[in-house]
Amino acid sequence: MNARVSPKALEQAAEWLVRLQDGATSADHAACEQWRSSDPQHALAWERAEKLMSKLGTLPPELAMPVLSRAPGSRRAAVTRIVALMLTVPAGWAAWRYAESQPWAGEIHTATGERRLVTLADGTSVTLNTASAIDVRYTAEERLIVLRNGEILVRSASTPDARPLRVSTAEGLMQPLGTVFNVRRHACSTELAVLEGAVRVTPAHAAQNVQVIGAGTQTRFNARHIAPARAIDPALSAWTTGMLLADQMRLEDLVAELSRYRKGLLRVDPAVASLRVSGAFPITDTERTLDMLVSTYPVDAVQRLRGYWITLTPRG
Repeated sequence: MNARVSPKALEQAAEWLVRLQDGATSADHAACEQWRSSDPQHALAWERAEKLMSKLGTLPPELAMPVLSRAPGSRRAAVTRIVALMLTVPAGWAAWRYAESQPWAGEIHTATGERRLVTLADGTSVTLNTASAIDVRYTAEERLIVLRNGEILVRSASTPDARPLRVSTAEGLMQPLGTVFNVRRHACSTELAVLEGAVRVTPAHAAQNVQVIGAGTQTRFNARHIAPARAIDPALSAWTTGMLLADQMRLEDLVAELSRYRKGLLRVDPAVASLRVSGAFPITDTERTLDMLVSTYPVDAVQRLRGYWITLTPRG
């Protein structure tokens, strides 16, 4: 399951999977077997397809059927969805299953590629970046913003309020001291950058380990430890103006950031992953950013599945 499988083989396996689920004949099954045995890459891709089918069989029909939908015109969508799932089986299966069976976490949220500014009851403003979600819990004792996913820029209200304002993540609690600050959730940590004022940080499982992060600095912390503060990266809050700034950034890292703002799969061939890239790239128009990269650097953007899957490869 960990062997590298070509995108073309995965797409063909997905096509066969949908075809065999839709009233296939014995001839169809024989043709699929011939395809599978004709190339080692086909065999690997089909192994992933079978793994996916076994997982789908454990789900209730209302969750499994959208993946293999037989509705008119949905064949292409089904193939696209299956390819995306096969890329992550089995490591990403639990996350996909949870996402399919649960509503979007957070009462205020943004879709992929969307930014949203909200003003809370006390005048505090919160700008949500792409695919972000927050809960707001204002009580008589405190004003709490819970960041569940993604990234936010918080500008605390200028009007005095006796209740402390706090922002929480799974890793800990942040209390601004009259400030503007950026918070981003990662897989197992929280990244904090303070643009104005200061923020007091308390890790979730180490209440004694409190640090105050001042203006112009940033840090990263988990539930127990806070990294030493360092000078803020000027590019960190560029997303609020719709831009992604790169200064000699590895192409692989830039693409990882860009992929946050577009649906589908965006990948980099290992041969150009370390290419250094500089510039200001619009996150509101990812197609334009890809065009900029292709016109400036020795790479091509190879599209599959009608643009759902794009790989940057060496120009050749």
